[in-house]
Amino acid sequence: MTRGLRWPGALFLACVMWTLGGCHSKSGDESQQDNPDMDDPGPPPETPDSGPPPDSGPSTEPPDSGPSTEPPDAGPPPDAGPDPRQDVEIPPLPSVPGWRFVGADQGGPVTVYGVTADEGGNIWVAGGEEGLFLLKPGAERFERFGMEHGLRPYGYMPDGSAPPGIKYLKVISVAGAKAGTVFVGYEGVPGTGSEHCENNWDGPSPDPARYKSGDADRVTLRKDGTLNVVHYDIFSGPDVVAAEKRGREKICNILRIRYDKHGIGRNKPSVWFGGNHGFARGDATFSGAPMCNGQLNCSGVFEHVHPSVNALDARGNVILLTDAYYGVAVDPSGDVWFGGSDRTTRFRYGSTGGNFWHAQTGSEADADNKRDLWPDAKPEYSKPSERVPDNISGAVVMGDGSVWLSSFSNGLVHLDSGGQVLRRIGSGSGLVDRHLSALGLDPRDASLWAGASWGGGISRLKGGDFTTYGLPEFGRKYGMSRISDIQAAGDGSDRRMLVSFMGYRDTTTQKWVAGAIGIFEGE
Repeated sequence: MTRGLRWPGALFLACVMWTLGGCHSKSGDESQQDNPDMDDPGPPPETPDSGPPPDSGPSTEPPDSGPSTEPPDAGPPPDAGPDPRQDVEIPPLPSVPGWRFVGADQGGPVTVYGVTADEGGNIWVAGGEEGLFLLKPGAERFERFGMEHGLRPYGYMPDGSAPPGIKYLKVISVAGAKAGTVFVGYEGVPGTGSEHCENNWDGPSPDPARYKSGDADRVTLRKDGTLNVVHYDIFSGPDVVAAEKRGREKICNILRIRYDKHGIGRNKPSVWFGGNHGFARGDATFSGAPMCNGQLNCSGVFEHVHPSVNALDARGNVILLTDAYYGVAVDPSGDVWFGGSDRTTRFRYGSTGGNFWHAQTGSEADADNKRDLWPDAKPEYSKPSERVPDNISGAVVMGDGSVWLSSFSNGLVHLDSGGQVLRRIGSGSGLVDRHLSALGLDPRDASLWAGASWGGGISRLKGGDFTTYGLPEFGRKYGMSRISDIQAAGDGSDRRMLVSFMGYRDTTTQKWVAGAIGIFEGE
């Protein structure tokens, strides 16, 4: 490993508040197109502990204007490569002091979207179209789970049945919960224009195989090795949203998930979904309600919110700037930070006593809570040439309440608890690269782990110093891979840092070079 430059305090930049106007931002309908069946409904639905107060409710925003025709501002991860395994190279795993590696030769996926651990020490891996993978404590090989084991990457029709047509499995995010339980995020059926899962519901030919695809599951491992699966159908049913009487289906690709086991007030533990177009909350104890049809008292989900602003596309049409909420971080207060392609917000869920609708107002109507972290030339109605997309790829909350965010294109940014920019770190600073695809916090020493999008490895920031893990440690085959996820497992002397190497296509051989999981147990 190599040491980077130290950041002197004089170089930490304080930033002015950026005054934003409006209440909408760019439609991310096209940004995620390349991105990143056994039903088990469980017991009868339970009544949520709390709901919207009488004077509040879901957003009454007008229906979204449809897909943008401009190139997407935020770059999703590269194409995931081959599934199933064809034309794949599986290199020997690296040997690095303090690290342990497991990969495709141990039964893992060839494309790795994410990695997490539950409170029982099980490691769960998002393996794209190959499915969900599990490495139990002490095991030498992964177990694989797909739709044949109960994974459900699609929602319910109004009568509780499965949607007709194709079923598409692509696991792209994971978040560990209590022992044996993991939350699993899916990508919806790929498509362009009105065939994309985000746009299909409002398109000329709605197809439930598309608009009901994606979303998330809670997966629990039973003692006999089978799965109990509860699906989160992230949509609003008829008459839930005043301006969208027939309901709405917008969020389908679940890019990041964060679990908050601490309830707020009368509310149960939360699971937070960062997706295309916006973000949503799930009741982490939800037991499933296939006959619910998206009603607030039985769906287990509140959706959706986006800190959006109005902008112009290349033809001068007004569009909505909102997409790609890869940045999700829970504050100890119960508030949640969400960062997307264009804006970042502190969603004040805990601060409002667990009132989702009041927190929604604070993120959508309060211009000061729609942070443009790499400022556009205009806060609203900007042209493409006047914008600097933030392209947030990860977020973590520090012990002092401040938050760090990484960007697919701009490096790192540090905010105070109110959202004021404290400093930005880009190229030439000792950071491995300004193109960052993952961010994690080490609970042992509060160091920050930032992973590069391509061929850079990992930078670890501690006390102003950067330590780099790159090609010398991982070798070319793994060192060139995108770092798709970084999560911590355990605490104190038991902590492990889990790093997913996504894999990539070798431009010389045209073969897909398999990804792997790195488990760091060193100091």
